[in-house]
Amino acid sequence: MSIIQITNLYKIYDDIKVPVHALNGVDLNIEEGEFTAIVGPSGSGKTTLLNLIGGLDKPTKGEVVIDGTGINTLRSRKLIDFRLHNIGFVFQAYNLIPVLTAIENVAFILQLQGVAKDRRVKRARELLEAVGIGDKADQRPGNLSGGQQQRVAVARALASKPKFILADEPTANLDSTSTSELLDIMQRMNEESKITFLFSTHDKRVMDKARRIITIDDGKVASDENF
Repeated sequence: MSIIQITNLYKIYDDIKVPVHALNGVDLNIEEGEFTAIVGPSGSGKTTLLNLIGGLDKPTKGEVVIDGTGINTLRSRKLIDFRLHNIGFVFQAYNLIPVLTAIENVAFILQLQGVAKDRRVKRARELLEAVGIGDKADQRPGNLSGGQQQRVAVARALASKPKFILADEPTANLDSTSTSELLDIMQRMNEESKITFLFSTHDKRVMDKARRIITIDDGKVASDENF
């Protein structure tokens, strides 16, 4: 079943002297349970594509439909609510809240959803255990390594039980050991819980784990291969 449907997607940044055509008519379907990498050179449009799928930006033309909902026409408040309940994000820069502990960072999404404190703390603790850092629950991000911070970010992305996870260059700031451990965790969650992961990456280690690789070049799909 297609969880993401992308039709004739264009993104033109025209608020500069020379307009940039970041995406030029992209058509894609992402199926539930995929472990997919979007790859391509810098400036090819892959991060733009992820941002449009995540509702972090709006297309110039075309449509993004997530589990039957066209997100491009949602008003701002409804789009925020839709993202909160349906999409998990993992970023290159971790984007953790520095004054909150690991468990508070993971539980924060559930707090925004209005989940009762005991339930959100329980789920946050379970997720930190699942990503292998249950013993770091009371540590703030500044006391954690890059790999540990990214594990917190993965746990946070999973907290709301989203329909899929968008991961934009999640291994870019990690050493090889942390990268391998993080990818093993995400692959296990994908295989055991059928969680859909969609990566934007330059990292060959991510590509080697992916079961589908979509190559973007000059804002278009250059190739789409399943493994």
